[in-house]
Amino acid sequence: MMSTISLRLPDSLHNTVRELTQAEHISINQFITLAVAEKISALMTENYLKKRAERGSRAKFEAAMGQVPDIDPEPYDQL
Repeated sequence: MMSTISLRLPDSLHNTVRELTQAEHISINQFITLAVAEKISALMTENYLKKRAERGSRAKFEAAMGQVPDIDPEPYDQL
């Protein structure tokens, strides 16, 4: 199912979108749909990471880091 919306853009944005879509051989509708999908993805990822961070534990981190051997890195990994 698809929904229709009316979108008002400043002329400068509309002109830029028109130029970009012509160069990419896509429709303005497709461009805006992709832009909205990218923004939704970014916001959902941010929320996901915040929730994961809330579940984090300094003690578990310290325990995991305690299992890393205390040795010099391989020559190719040195800075």
